Amino acid sequence: MAGHSKWAKLKHVKGKTDAQKAKTFSKLVRFITIESKKAKGDRNAPGVRLAIDKAKAANMPTDNIDRALAKGSGEGAAVEQVVYEAYGPGGCALVIEGYTDSRNRTSQELRHLLSLHGGSLANPGAAMWAFTKNAEGKLEALSPIELSDEDAQKMAELSDALEDHDDVNEIYTNAA
Repeated sequence: MAGHSKWAKLKHVKGKTDAQKAKTFSKLVRFITIESKKAKGDRNAPGVRLAIDKAKAANMPTDNIDRALAKGSGEGAAVEQVVYEAYGPGGCALVIEGYTDSRNRTSQELRHLLSLHGGSLANPGAAMWAFTKNAEGKLEALSPIELSDEDAQKMAELSDALEDHDDVNEIYTNAA
């Protein structure tokens, strides 16, 4: 009975879960690195503790956490926080936050993703007017705009593509 092996089924499931785990781990490593850099290597700083707790909640190995902390204290490639502003389908404003080791590479990749899905990268300050920060430091839309069905579909595809990008951490939009 060809094709009925348990391993054949398991390897596909395992491959999918491993890819999801790797994506989550890479985002958490960037988060830990940035927080460690802000705290100048202090493991007991609140931001670093929060990042470590998030990593442990995602079952990240301690070795990976230690490497991320070492990278943040200056023992590896410099990772920095970046904020990009853009306009998406239907003219909705987007703020994209992320962590990268190469601003030029990330901006070009985001510009390409945005152009594929009917958006464009904007100058700093061009889209931030549509948002306000809440008490937790998260951005909220001041006046959400309604999108047509076609633009809403394009926006959903764009947000999925941006979330799949390794350097992107948070996406804020004023689309309703």
